Order: sequence, then structure tokens, then C-alpha cells
Amino acid sequence: MTRDCLPHKNPRKLQSAAFAACLLLLPACSRAPGSTVDPGIAAEIQRTRAIDNHAHPVRNVKGGPPDREFDALPVDNMEPASDPVNLRPNSPAVLEAQRRLYGAAANKPAVIREKGEAYASWVLDQMGVDIMLANRVAMGTGIEPPRFRWVPYVDALIFPLDNSKLAARNSDRKAFFGLEDALRGRYLKEAEERAMPATLSDYLARVVTPTLERQKGGGAVAEKFEAAYLRSLAFDPVERGAAERVYARYLGKGAPPDAEYKTLQDYLFRYIAAECGRQGMAVHLHCDAGAGSYFEIAGANPLLLESVLEDPALRRTRFVMLHAGTALLERPNAYLDFSFQDIVQTPASLAADIRQWLEWVPEKVLFGSDGYPYSDQIGWEETGWIAARTARQALGIALTGMLRDGEITRDRALELARMVLRENARQLYGL
Repeated sequence: MTRDCLPHKNPRKLQSAAFAACLLLLPACSRAPGSTVDPGIAAEIQRTRAIDNHAHPVRNVKGGPPDREFDALPVDNMEPASDPVNLRPNSPAVLEAQRRLYGAAANKPAVIREKGEAYASWVLDQMGVDIMLANRVAMGTGIEPPRFRWVPYVDALIFPLDNSKLAARNSDRKAFFGLEDALRGRYLKEAEERAMPATLSDYLARVVTPTLERQKGGGAVAEKFEAAYLRSLAFDPVERGAAERVYARYLGKGAPPDAEYKTLQDYLFRYIAAECGRQGMAVHLHCDAGAGSYFEIAGANPLLLESVLEDPALRRTRFVMLHAGTALLERPNAYLDFSFQDIVQTPASLAADIRQWLEWVPEKVLFGSDGYPYSDQIGWEETGWIAARTARQALGIALTGMLRDGEITRDRALELARMVLRENARQLYGL
């Protein structure tokens, strides 16, 4: 997420500019055999203004409470976990991001004041990003179209019953389910419902579908599930009658047994996914590892989504697996991004993954940053900048390797660079 990513307008300077871009991308390339980047590829990567498939930008709020709508489940109050190196305040990557963005970390507040409502868009310019998909509960001043496109959250809708039993599992889930209950209450209020509808049919017709339609009307291009923080991604097929019985049996009557509640959740997930397909919205799913020391990684395995992707009723719905999910890319409605991987991995290690994906189904690979306010010292700006730089470095290494090994032509390498950084997302979301 840098900086010098605008196109070079003087073609006679292109060769020297490309060489400079290569030096910017890979300052240590002479010490890393096999990881040097072709200057032409480097120049194309640098000039392409990206579409960021996944991030959590924070609004610059003047005179009001801090913005907490950057996530339905903010992770800044969870029990401690072991932070990856690049998410530690004094890591070289963070210090470099702060230097490139602000001159020094101490200058950040002054830059925010100076830029005012244009601050978030200014950050995108430093990242070389044209459009960012903003995972937020709600949008607001400074984070608006056309530079920011909304991806709201719908997990709260699949947990409509008493969640106290699920919340008791650990401290993280206690906090998370409290937030989900509050968000569902907000959706009820927006639907002008004073209480939960008495039947599942009424809940779907009066709350779930209107919420999705309202968000679509508000500019949403996709809906986000953070379900892996709350349960497994194994959403099995369920007959509607079974879900209706669970809803009727336990609404307002205490926490249901886990197995029965899962039946209702599974049905609601597939219903929402189908509604997203009907309305032309994609479905984003958190896969792979997550924040906190209680996150159950096995439940976030994207392979658990196989039956969802194979459901004929959901073939109109496009699913994006955030943070990767290579094995499923052959499914016609499956996509992946490498957000967060480009924050915590080195360019060389991420390049190996990107190359594998591009050799598999390149039309479905998306750049994403997962720029996020991880702490008081490390904001969405710094992590976004790190991700954009690493992604460009890694993409250059991967494409150069494919070119030198004779897998692709030079023209195809340049096309793939544009596809990953921009065109795949543009086509997916109709941007």
C-alpha cells in the first residue's frame, strides 16, 4: 500500500522507471537468487491501481466517540495471543510503513488532522489502491463510494435464539456473542420489528430478506460472514421443516442444544447465501487462522464449504474465501484472496503460494490487504501499506518465475498482474 504506484506518463522514461520500481520492490533481490523481478513486470505491477478485496478502514471522527464500526467483532479486546512478527509495534515492516506514510509515527495525528475527511482516500493513494472493499457495520463520512465499497456483516442473522450456551464456551465468544446479539437487535430495529417474529417464515420475510435488501440498496457489493470465530464452517444442507421446528421449539425458551441449534444456523446460512445470489451480492467468508488464543482453526478449513459450493441452489452465489482456499477454486462459484497473508508472510513465501494459485485458476485470485486497526500502535493504514507492498513484491516474484520457466509469455504476465490486482475484482463485483 504505497506510494509510487501511479502510472509513469513519459514512455521514454519507462525503462529507467521500471528499474527503479524493481529496486523499490526488491531492495535485497541481488542477495536472493530466484526472487528477482523482471523490470517490465515490476513496472506494470507498480502502475496498476489495485482493488483491495478485503479491509477494515476506520473513519476519521472529529469531536465524537472513536469509530467502532470497522468490524462486527473487533478483536482488540481479546485474550492475548502470540503476534506474528510484522504485527509487533517495532517490527521493521511497521516502522517502514510509518516512515513512508507519515515521516515518523509521531506525525500521524498531524497528518490525520491535515487531511480531514480526505484522510482515508489519501491512505488508499499511498497504498496504490483505487477501490477498497470496506468490511464495516456501517459506512460514513470519509469512507464512501466510489473509493470505498461496503461489505456489511450478517452472522448475527444466523444466531436468532438464546446464545448464552455458546457464549459460555470461552471469554472471546462471550464478547463476540454479546456483540452479535446487539447487532441483531439493530437489524430488528431497522426492520421496524419490536421483537423476534414468532415463526421462522416471518423472521425470514420480515427481518432477514429486508436486511439484505436494505444493505444492497445502501451500496453493499457483498455480505461478510465471520462465522469461523463463532462456529465451524460446516454448513450442512437442512430441510426447511427441520429448521422451523427448532425455531418454534426454542424461541424465547432458553438456549437450544448445540446439535439442534446448528440445524437452524445451517439453514439460515444457506438461505442468506441464496438471497445474496438473487440480489447479485457475493458472500465473503473468513477462512484459515484467526485472531485470539481460542480461535478454532480446524473449523475455519475452507474444505468444510465443499457441500455449500456444490449445492445447485447456490450456484448463482459467488463465494470468496478470505485468506485463501486453493483446493476449491475449480468450483465455478469459488474465489479466494490472499488478504492478511501479505501482512504476515515474506514476499518470497507468499510468492510461492501466489504462483500455485495462478497456475491453477488465475481468474479467481484477488488481492486483499486485511488492513485493520490491530492496536493503538498499528492501524489499518500501516497494515494496509505493508500488505500492498508485500503483495506487489510477491506477485512480481511469482510472475517472473513463471515467465523464466516458460509457463507464460511476457504479455500474459502483464495481464495476470492486472487481473490479480484489479481486473478479477472489477469483474466479480461489476465495479
